Amino acid sequence: MVVSSYRIQGATGEWEVVIGLEVHAQITTQAKLFSGAATAFGAEPNTQVSLVDAAMPGMLPVPNAECIRQAVRTGLAIDAAINRWSRFDRKNYFYADLPQGYQISQLYHPLVGEGSLTIDADEKAGIPADKVIGIERIHVEQDAGKLMHDQHPTMSYVDLNRSGVALMEIVSRPDMRSPAEAGAYVRKLRAILRYVGSCDGNMEEGSMRADVNVSVRRPGEEFGTRTETKNVNSVRFVMQAIEHEARRQVDLIEDGGTVVQETRLFDPGTGTTRAMRSKEDAHDYRYFPDPDLLPLELDEAFIAECRASLPELPDAKRRRYEGELGLSAYNAGVLTAEVETAGWFEELLAASAAKAGKPEAELAKPAANWLLSELFGALNKTGTALADSPVTPAAGAELLALVAKGTISGSIAKQVLEKMLASGDGAEAIVEREGLMQTSDTSAIEAAVDQVLAANADKVAEFKAGKEALFGFFVGQTMKAMQGKGNPQLVNQVLRQKLG
Repeated sequence: MVVSSYRIQGATGEWEVVIGLEVHAQITTQAKLFSGAATAFGAEPNTQVSLVDAAMPGMLPVPNAECIRQAVRTGLAIDAAINRWSRFDRKNYFYADLPQGYQISQLYHPLVGEGSLTIDADEKAGIPADKVIGIERIHVEQDAGKLMHDQHPTMSYVDLNRSGVALMEIVSRPDMRSPAEAGAYVRKLRAILRYVGSCDGNMEEGSMRADVNVSVRRPGEEFGTRTETKNVNSVRFVMQAIEHEARRQVDLIEDGGTVVQETRLFDPGTGTTRAMRSKEDAHDYRYFPDPDLLPLELDEAFIAECRASLPELPDAKRRRYEGELGLSAYNAGVLTAEVETAGWFEELLAASAAKAGKPEAELAKPAANWLLSELFGALNKTGTALADSPVTPAAGAELLALVAKGTISGSIAKQVLEKMLASGDGAEAIVEREGLMQTSDTSAIEAAVDQVLAANADKVAEFKAGKEALFGFFVGQTMKAMQGKGNPQLVNQVLRQKLG
């Protein structure tokens, strides 16, 4: 395993950070884990609460089969062991937004066992090579409600809309050694969940959040005492929480203090953590098997169906883009990082190939470059997301096909894209209306070349004396004289003939 070079330099020497993450991912379903209540985000408080969620007497939980299916599919996506027999436990604790007085979870026999996830090398971030992060388990549990303290000056309100919502808790091994590795892990896990469709990964809305476990030690020594920072809801905040908490622990130890195992909270405004409560152990929760729920027993047909339903996952897609389509590792990585981007690109490529009458492999590079450079660049200027782009994949394909057929040049294509974004018109209509078609008229190109060479006689002499880098200057001047409409290949050909 590659060891990260990230270290904290203390007054007494170097310290290594040990990180493990417990990611809570809300399962994408229309109903809660044990009731039929809705799960829509943003509903009015306490409008999505069944009698089961409110823990009314005599109400019995009934497992939502789709929640189990999505958790199994997630486990298969990270090559984890699927336990054919699993069981729900009661985790007992009192909190005002937990009507039952316990949470139904899985401690001793989780649905999904050991798996792994590979984070990609990133030299700039301090990840020198691909690294495998172990995943200990995925268990299914119900969420608690939400306390609102800012609605009234003297009291708090309880919203039970989230009570009973299905969560997957994805528990990593303490294999990460830097904030960068933890950030890469969360991003990669989020991408897999979104590809699978088991969680929307929206950290801002709370449907994915992380509990961050941090300890420090001298390199190579035993693990130190860890703290757990709860409910961190962005990749950036995860990294900030680790940096602050690791530095706090180092300073505490070097000042003669002792790190206490405790639960902490992260303050996004200050980038710091603060103590919340002492960290309970499993026995403090008095876990025991839930008497209202039978164990889950999965047959091979169900697991096979879950496996067959998986889409092409980001790592496999990236390898295909590099191997079959000839894309660079960087472009393939960017295109596959988000499932929406990959889908948009594949629609663009398929439509471009159909319109141009050429194989996808031939158009993959120009399509990728256009999407990542031209369209993304234009959308970034206006702060527009790809999903909201005025230019659809089909419209982009129409533009790329005009370039592939030689109807317009690459420089004209940039102008056409601007007009498409502003007007919503199609590329062919804009080119036809504004007379932007590329000219392959040799006589017109020769006339433009003669004009450029005559106006730059000194540079012609320098070129003939051996300054060959000037050739690009002549090409640019010719294209400028022809307002970008000259066929670049013919312009190059004529210039070489004229310049000898």
